[in-house]
Amino acid sequence: MEVKTSLLDNMIGVGDMVLLEPLSEDSFIENLKNRFDHNEIYTYIGSVVISMNPYKSLPIYTAEKVEEYRNRNFYELSPHIYALADEAYRSLRHQDKDQCILITGESGAGKTEASKFVMSYVAAVCGKGQEVNKVKEQLLQSNPVLEAFGNAKTVRNDNSSRFGKYMDIEFDFKGDPLGGVISNYLLEKSRVVKQPRGERNFHIFYQLLSGASENTLKKLKLDRDFSKYNYLSLDSATVNGLDDAACFRTVRNAMQIVGFMEDEVQSVLELVAAVLKLGNIEFKPESRVNGFDESRVKDKNDLKEMCELLGIEQSVLERAFSFRTVEAKMEKVSTTLNVAQAYYARDALAKNLYSRLFSWLVNRINESIKAQTKSRKKVMGVLDIYGFEIFEDNSFEQFIINYCNEKLQQIFIELTLREEQEEYVREGIEWTNIEYFNNAIICDLIENNKNGILAMLDEECLRPGTVTDETFLDKLNTVCAEHQHFESRLSKNSKFLTDHSLPHNCFRIQHYAGKVLYRVEGFVDKNNDLLYRDLSQAMYKASHSLIKLLFPEGNPTKVNLKRPPTAGFQFRASVGTLMKNLLTKNPNYIRCIKPNDKKAPHIFTESLVCHQVRYLGLMENVRVRRAGYAFRQPYEPCLERYKMLCKQTWPHWRGPAREGVEVFLKDLQVSVEEFAYGRSKIFIRNPRTLFFLEEKRRQCLEDLATLIQKIYRGWKCRTQFQLLKKSQVVVAAWYRRYAQQKKYQNIRCSALVVQSFIRGWKARKVLRELKYKKRCEEAVTTISAYWHGTQVRREYRKFFRANAGKKIYDFTIQKIMQKYFLGFKKTMPSMSPIDKSWPARPYGFLDGTHQELRRMFHLWRCKKYRSQFTMEKKATYDEKLAASELFKDKKALYPNSVGQPFKGDYLEITKNPKYQKLNSLVDDKVLLADVVSKINRANGKGAPRLFLLTKKNVVLADQKTGQVKASVPLPDLSSVSVSTQNDGFFALKLKEGATSAAKGDFLLSSDRLIEIITKLHRTGAASADRNRIKIDISDEFLVLFKQDKVCVKFIQGAPKNGNGVACKRKNNRLLEVSVP
Repeated sequence: MEVKTSLLDNMIGVGDMVLLEPLSEDSFIENLKNRFDHNEIYTYIGSVVISMNPYKSLPIYTAEKVEEYRNRNFYELSPHIYALADEAYRSLRHQDKDQCILITGESGAGKTEASKFVMSYVAAVCGKGQEVNKVKEQLLQSNPVLEAFGNAKTVRNDNSSRFGKYMDIEFDFKGDPLGGVISNYLLEKSRVVKQPRGERNFHIFYQLLSGASENTLKKLKLDRDFSKYNYLSLDSATVNGLDDAACFRTVRNAMQIVGFMEDEVQSVLELVAAVLKLGNIEFKPESRVNGFDESRVKDKNDLKEMCELLGIEQSVLERAFSFRTVEAKMEKVSTTLNVAQAYYARDALAKNLYSRLFSWLVNRINESIKAQTKSRKKVMGVLDIYGFEIFEDNSFEQFIINYCNEKLQQIFIELTLREEQEEYVREGIEWTNIEYFNNAIICDLIENNKNGILAMLDEECLRPGTVTDETFLDKLNTVCAEHQHFESRLSKNSKFLTDHSLPHNCFRIQHYAGKVLYRVEGFVDKNNDLLYRDLSQAMYKASHSLIKLLFPEGNPTKVNLKRPPTAGFQFRASVGTLMKNLLTKNPNYIRCIKPNDKKAPHIFTESLVCHQVRYLGLMENVRVRRAGYAFRQPYEPCLERYKMLCKQTWPHWRGPAREGVEVFLKDLQVSVEEFAYGRSKIFIRNPRTLFFLEEKRRQCLEDLATLIQKIYRGWKCRTQFQLLKKSQVVVAAWYRRYAQQKKYQNIRCSALVVQSFIRGWKARKVLRELKYKKRCEEAVTTISAYWHGTQVRREYRKFFRANAGKKIYDFTIQKIMQKYFLGFKKTMPSMSPIDKSWPARPYGFLDGTHQELRRMFHLWRCKKYRSQFTMEKKATYDEKLAASELFKDKKALYPNSVGQPFKGDYLEITKNPKYQKLNSLVDDKVLLADVVSKINRANGKGAPRLFLLTKKNVVLADQKTGQVKASVPLPDLSSVSVSTQNDGFFALKLKEGATSAAKGDFLLSSDRLIEIITKLHRTGAASADRNRIKIDISDEFLVLFKQDKVCVKFIQGAPKNGNGVACKRKNNRLLEVSVP
């Protein structure tokens, strides 16, 4: 049986703040600190999870932890974000209730990480399958893309979400994900053009410059140096522990998984590069004739590169930065922009370009991850939105963010009370009204359609005339002066006139989280969010496909003179839609708290945590939860936990669980006012009652442990005694056996000794008798031998004296020869025919025998060596032998040819299609085919020819065309002349009167002269019908060219121009060959 733990077991501090006793702000903070110091970062307030950011990795998000919390009761294990995710998922799957998980907290509290853990848990526990896994992977991989484009490093958080995100994950009836829809809220686009000190721009800019390849940067016309871009702050360009290059690769991979095409990714990167280039455009004033200054672009290089990236005509964009066209009804008025207005237009374009790109990314992701089926779906929403912000300088962005948090706090209180009431009704418990602070009055101050701050801001932006932030503040002072949550130095309320902590250009609102001072500077401009129509039209004219989609209002055929809605109006509408969506779902809350401002682990700043506890309303949440019944639990686990407190329920209760709970509560005499019986749960009003039960249970467990220990010790002692007794019997038995064996062995040993002595005495007696008998026999034999010897020597003495010398000589010679021949066994040389070693002769009289044996052994091993030759190898050696007979010690070129095998057909004439026609003209087998040089008598230069040798002919052909130039039958050859030098010249001399001798002899040159002449000589000698071709070796010989005889003379000379052998004509009768 599986042993289940409980929230109350091994608890550090109090796991559920509802059970905290006594309840105060100090005890609340102390409990959080105690758990945080022990790495317990999660704490419950009923079903609400408080999450402390540990600023370090903890081993509590493993696959084993996922399985541990899977399908477990919410209070069954220690507090964890997985418990809330599992509760929400099981409610969605089994009870068919749409869920939403609201993650709130200030910047740096860990909201983004909490949303990732929730999504990863749901992905791990839902179904499997190829299509399901693909959907899960796309949902998870949408996070890196949105974080890269929507997150930035701030002073409070290295990965702060600068936009609000709400994701609806859609499931089928089995609980498998089908897809999702993402909604984004209020991207902080002002960060694109300006960042506070110590903060960075959005991550994607730094990731692109750090991680893109050189080729990509070249295409985007970018440089890796951050300092070259005005929109990038340099004091925090790098973040410790954050590898921008690796993150860029992760983003590219995530975009591919989500479904972005490669051209879409390239278009997105081009727009990011265009924003960086846009920040480098600077302006200078230029005076006009009317006395007004006109802005002009200083350096047009960045403008040119940006226009090339987006496909915009440079002149169109340059004019949009210098002029503004205002349209009213049918009139158009063009005014010049001064430098300040040009910079405003540039920054407005950069902010709009990046903001619209981000919205396009969200829509593109939604296209990829949306559910493909139209059947009814279950929905789980995850809201990750910016927390309450109180800075030293709070502006329009903080005002909007804090308004959103006011709405979330309002819906949190409403849904919490509603959930409490629904549970009491469901369980049949009487509901009592709970008093709490309702922040609806603050929400009304901000969003009221008539007198709300947002409505007055929109009214001020739309009215004609001069509109400034000061006029807006004056209007607030007039309308909101009497509101109890609004404070201003210039209002009619006299109590703030002397408040020097309240500057004149500011107003203060008392939010549920505390008072926040807002500086009105920039409220009007940021609410207008104005982009000049000239810039929109310039963007629409771009050839870049994505730019046209981002600026549809720039289409000149669809000009809309109506003023676009303000940023405040759009955000209020988005928040209203979000609230309606959340009200239709069952809420689950994660309240994130930041323990310190240093982003360091193990540091707990009580004042900072206390401030967050106050503005998150956690104490109020605990009081709401405890106003009715502080603790509730189903009857079955309650009985299982506390049944040992009553004899009637211990150890087994046979009846219904509710009756068992009633029995042990009655037995413990717990007051009936302290608990109530629901339909499926027991409700306990005061935590003291629960702790009373826990204390009783602890004492009972100690008593049970003592009883178990007593029984165990008795059993162990009895078992030990029985084991000792059994061991003693065994030891005694073994000892008695050993003693008897020892006694028997001693008796046996003594008997053997006596027996051995007796047998020894008898054996010695017999031995003496046998020795005496043997000595007698040996004496008789010896005497007989001596007597016979004496008789023989007397009879043959004369014979032995005459022939002893010769026999001794023959015996000695025989032994010497035997030793001589046996010695060859160890000293015999190797079987190589070229091994000339031979052992030295041991005696002079064996000289002739020694040499004859050497000759015979050499002949024998040569025969053995030749017997291994194949027919081809034998023919090769025959040719090499013939070459040796012809040229050894006669031709200087010969030694170089010894190590080179005679291949014969070097042109592979039978295989090469180039020489197919030539091969068909030759009837016989080609014995040798090579390229030679035919020497011209006119200048001594050579022309390449194909030299073919068959059994009957010598053929010369053109190397390029393969056309036969000459064919000489072998019988027509009289001789071949070569020199003694290291050259390849040879002359084929023809017989006088031969038909082929019409053009005279042939003077040729080849590096394979030795092989050619050897094969030619052997081929002529092999035919019985003709004489052997004569080989003349001389440094001077005559060659007949047609009718003229020319002398070819070979001389020694140095090589010229790096060449080897050189042939030069001296006169009509002399060719001189210079050989180095």
